[in-house]
Amino acid sequence: MKGKKRTIRTVEEKIAAFFREARRMPTYSEMTALLGVRSKSVVHFWINKLLAKGLLEKDSQGFLKPTRRSLALPMVGEVAAGFPSPAEEELRDVISLDEYLITRPGSSFLLTVSGDSMTGAGIMEGDLVIVEKEREPLNGDIVIAEVDGEWTIKYFRKKGRDIILEAANPKYKPIRPKSELRLGGVVTAVIRKYLR
Repeated sequence: MKGKKRTIRTVEEKIAAFFREARRMPTYSEMTALLGVRSKSVVHFWINKLLAKGLLEKDSQGFLKPTRRSLALPMVGEVAAGFPSPAEEELRDVISLDEYLITRPGSSFLLTVSGDSMTGAGIMEGDLVIVEKEREPLNGDIVIAEVDGEWTIKYFRKKGRDIILEAANPKYKPIRPKSELRLGGVVTAVIRKYLR
């Protein structure tokens, strides 16, 4: 940022980019280099501005952390999945993936998928699934369940009093619990990275 005018937005973007890459906040020494400044007092100035704007916050131990708002990505438009059309890049909004994907953060958790029993539902090995543990499953929901001591991810089907867990891959037979069934939660979203 040397030679460029610093604004609260550019400072926030630099810190958020560092956080995404390093998975931690930069130290004050790292921030002097990151922001292209010579003194930590200038870093303190920008940190106080970011705190006042709600773009940074302090955790219970007093350590700085970005807010969800500062990690949000710009929503720039739509792209056709059918016939090609010009993709217009126009800033429409800013969206946090946490807020978009997770409606109840206090009762949600992530799991990594192994196996191929849900490929027909678009859930592949290595995907992450977001699971909400306090949601009551409806017929057709995808659930995480412990069946006779084994955890699995399957479609939830209830027929009368019987509960059947169905795969989304024809090579797997439906599962009928023999002695025990414990529901761990309902899958609310799937996350896949194409570049690792």
